[in-house]
Amino acid sequence: MIRVLIAEDHAIVRSGLKQIVATTTDIVVSGEAADGAAALEQLRTGEFNLLLLDMTMPGISGIDLIRRVRLEWPSLVILVLSMHNEAQVASRALRAGASGYVTKDSDPEILLGAIRKLAAGGKFIDPALVDAMVFHQRGTDAPAHEVLSDREFQVLQRLATGQTVNEIAESLSLSAKTISTHKMRLMQKLGLQNNAELIRYAIRHGFTQE
Repeated sequence: MIRVLIAEDHAIVRSGLKQIVATTTDIVVSGEAADGAAALEQLRTGEFNLLLLDMTMPGISGIDLIRRVRLEWPSLVILVLSMHNEAQVASRALRAGASGYVTKDSDPEILLGAIRKLAAGGKFIDPALVDAMVFHQRGTDAPAHEVLSDREFQVLQRLATGQTVNEIAESLSLSAKTISTHKMRLMQKLGLQNNAELIRYAIRHGFTQE
């Protein structure tokens, strides 16, 4: 039996995922978490084979959470389930230690297939992203935000969803000054002059969905 921990901040999405898993006989949802801290607590107290992880949650999340889990539970399999269907988001998650990446608009069969493949020791990338990731890895038509650090990229994603500097600072347990510095640097690297240009860039690259 594949024991899954669902880490997802939207209750409706968690409910839908449980309904999908309930159609199987070899996978079971053994725990739920609505934020990064709760996910870590569940991992400390429960036994799981796979962490089904949303990239954007309150508190520690995304790349930071993947690295934290990989450090504390190196044998735990991580499957990212995200709204972001951009190759670089998936690439960064895989480099941080995730074993698979599936987008939330995938068919349930794809998600279940990914869980089974990862639990068996394999890797999985959403079929809709495979071609884009191949070109991304080859450096073909690489987007400007490829030059951003993981932290700058994380700040960009959160700014794109409407969070303020103070809100981002609080959620990442960093100072507003530090987040402002990251924002300034990412805007310089992307050649953006103001918030309106940042939002337009984010919309163009699909970062405005949580």
